[in-house]
Amino acid sequence: MKGTTASTPTHSPVDGAYLVQLARQAVTTYLNEGAILQPPEKEWLKPRRGVFVTLRKKGDLRGCIGYPEPILPLGEAVIRAAIAAATEDPRFPPVTPDELPSLTIEVSVLTPLEPVPDPLSIQVGRDGLLIERGRYRGLLLPDVPVEYGWDRETFLAHTCLKAGLE
Repeated sequence: MKGTTASTPTHSPVDGAYLVQLARQAVTTYLNEGAILQPPEKEWLKPRRGVFVTLRKKGDLRGCIGYPEPILPLGEAVIRAAIAAATEDPRFPPVTPDELPSLTIEVSVLTPLEPVPDPLSIQVGRDGLLIERGRYRGLLLPDVPVEYGWDRETFLAHTCLKAGLE
């Protein structure tokens, strides 16, 4: 089991607002023009980071896709995850251009994954979880247990269920 937090002190609220704007622009450009936005040439967008983009419509989940591990530069990861959340989440049909004004977009920048030696150290609302066993894998972001009012044990159980484990 590994944990991550969905924010880091190196990103300010201004940076967060910029990432949300970048994600919205990426989805809008892709849906309206079929083009993938090029990442802006900003130095702080170049380090590789894990990231998730969550789309909500009237408060309900509409798509969520991301990269738990830092495989892409932050700017590119946000753009690709935003497009995938809008068009590739298997739980939902693709977002249409008409839906864009009603979408709320959240961007979660992850800290590096770290092993969790003691499940009692997991803090609901601060930590996300990635559980892996063989080919099974499940990840829940820190806001999920808060949204559903779960305690630590329920959070762990649901992460296991998401991975297809008991």
